[in-house]
Amino acid sequence: MAKPLLWAPVFRTLGWSPAQQKAVKAESSESSPSLLGGNIRFVNLSGQLLGAHVAHAGLIVLWAGAMTLFELSQFDISQPMYEQNLILLPHLASLGLGVGGGGQIVDLYPYYAVGMLHLISSAVLGAGGMYHSVLGPKVLDPKGFGYDWEDGGKMTSILGSHLVILGLGALALVFKASVLGGIYDPIAGDVRLIQPNLDPSRIFGYLFGFSPDGWSLSGMASVNNLEDVIGGHIWVAGLCIFGGIYHIATKPLPWAKQRLVWSGEAYLSYSLGALALAGFSVACFALVNTVAYPEVFYGPTGAASPVRNALSSVHATLGFLALLGHLWHASRARAAAKGVQFGTFFDYVARDVEISAQS
Repeated sequence: MAKPLLWAPVFRTLGWSPAQQKAVKAESSESSPSLLGGNIRFVNLSGQLLGAHVAHAGLIVLWAGAMTLFELSQFDISQPMYEQNLILLPHLASLGLGVGGGGQIVDLYPYYAVGMLHLISSAVLGAGGMYHSVLGPKVLDPKGFGYDWEDGGKMTSILGSHLVILGLGALALVFKASVLGGIYDPIAGDVRLIQPNLDPSRIFGYLFGFSPDGWSLSGMASVNNLEDVIGGHIWVAGLCIFGGIYHIATKPLPWAKQRLVWSGEAYLSYSLGALALAGFSVACFALVNTVAYPEVFYGPTGAASPVRNALSSVHATLGFLALLGHLWHASRARAAAKGVQFGTFFDYVARDVEISAQS
């Protein structure tokens, strides 16, 4: 049996060893899963799973705050943002923060405030994550926030709560653009209040590639004015909030209960599918759209803007990885629903390492 040249050294660097794997197998899978099991170890521990998710959110917010302050410390106000390889400050500038006529940056304090707000928020989220992971109950009370993966009513209520929060997030952008100071309009070359366009034929026409300039393969990314952008967010907010309230107030219909898979891994696959769609959409917007991604901050479209191209490539890659994850976990969830259990890629690697150690 040939010994693997890569897996054993890599896994031992991560802290994995055949002896540890044997000890894990000797105990129950729920209490002691493998090192690379991820959050599957919390599949029946709703309290600790909540802690993992809150801590993960804290890490994301920490990165956003720390990276914003880092970019601010390197920012040269006399040079365009896209020539300095910045990725977060351009986004804040497109929201109209600290921007004057012609896209000139006139005030750096809003960027500092946003960065610090994210750092403070990350500390709160981190504390909540540690509490639920270590000090809080391992399993939440079913009468409160506890749940059973197969309880369709409770699962759709959780889905509904998430949809309402997403809708409120979309409304926050609408409020900023139309009431609270406005956002930067690259066509006008200044920050202004936006009057949303709510025409459904215009807004939903983008989904099928129809834009004011005619049919376009880029679909939604062909939007060429902020009135449609903000109007679209109002439609998205309304649909999310309405759908959220509907899912909170109702139980799954019989066809949904029969056709969908109701398990933790199935929900993970659904979420990854949504992330894949978001990643591909952002990649398209970043590459070709100059309204949501103004040229004064992100550079011109095409090969002339490495920042724009890098953002598009990263989001497309993440979208592709999310799509692979969706297909993988969906197949596992469907197999498990049919009573077929099979291991992961890491299980295969672990067996390879164990065979290598024994030979």
